[in-house]
Amino acid sequence: HFLWQVCKELQSSALSLLVPCPSSAANRNKGKHILTPGPITYTEEQLLHFFGQLLGIAIRADVPLPLDLLPTFWKTLVGEPLDQEWDLQEVDILTYNYIKKFETVNNETELEALSAEVTSHHLTTESPESPNKPCCKFSYITMTGEEVELCPGGRNITVMWENKDAYASAIRNLRLQEIENTDCMTAVRAGLGSIIPLQLLTLPTPLEMELRTCGLPYINLEFLKAHTMYQVGLMETDQHIEFFWAALEMFTQEELCKFIKFACNQERIPFTCPCKDGGPDTAHVPPYPMKIAPPDGAAGSPDSRYIRVETCMFMIKLPQYSSLDIMLEKLRYAIHYREDPLSG
Repeated sequence: HFLWQVCKELQSSALSLLVPCPSSAANRNKGKHILTPGPITYTEEQLLHFFGQLLGIAIRADVPLPLDLLPTFWKTLVGEPLDQEWDLQEVDILTYNYIKKFETVNNETELEALSAEVTSHHLTTESPESPNKPCCKFSYITMTGEEVELCPGGRNITVMWENKDAYASAIRNLRLQEIENTDCMTAVRAGLGSIIPLQLLTLPTPLEMELRTCGLPYINLEFLKAHTMYQVGLMETDQHIEFFWAALEMFTQEELCKFIKFACNQERIPFTCPCKDGGPDTAHVPPYPMKIAPPDGAAGSPDSRYIRVETCMFMIKLPQYSSLDIMLEKLRYAIHYREDPLSG
């Protein structure tokens, strides 16, 4: 729960360390974040150092962090070069589209129309030759919303047919520098290097690094089932156990994530486990294995009882419900009311 609160704060506007990627405005990569680009203060450097330490702790402890970061973050973290086309699209599809339009415009009439479109979205300036006609200058808006010059004196240089390609190239370079975000990433890597050797970053791919640090944002039910133990005489073939798995198979991913939160108080669980490739004595990665046990005591009808858990042990204390419908009802009650202090 503590790590969930930390990650929630990191991805909020409270710290301004992470910002939603601009492409989310065009319904691309919604919910994904990037490091806030730009110069950093000493305080921000220390926060980024701590952020790197947090990533290292997650790796060493095998506790996935519920962070939603763009692949470009993981690329720069492990030192893989950015793809100037694909990664720019992922981060800022609107700017990418503007760049491509400037690179492929056919004549000056189209250039004027394009300049009007760009200024309507970003900067509004007028051509000195035609006061009522909008035009572009060699300046652009950063991902944090500030206007910067693309070259010395850029605010006084008008984009024309002769220099449009240089303008497009300058915008591309600006965005790529913001994505690489060297100062911020240096601070993050320094924090990470205080927990794990940075030489290890040459081994994983960006995707492997992301999965090792943050796990998967969804639940693989088959993997969970394969890493479940049945205790005190229970067996996988018991009717109420079959009802349990059938109910989970009917859950949406959102409900499955709530179930995991209810059962072990983690937002995400590791996507792999050493026992998969080892022998029967190979240790599991916590919180695996999930355990299913009978409820405490035997008072009352099973159908009148509620599901209880011991989150530190990832243990479900499951009554012998008589039908799939009752199992569904009790599971949904448990996952939706888990934070109610009066729910028991």
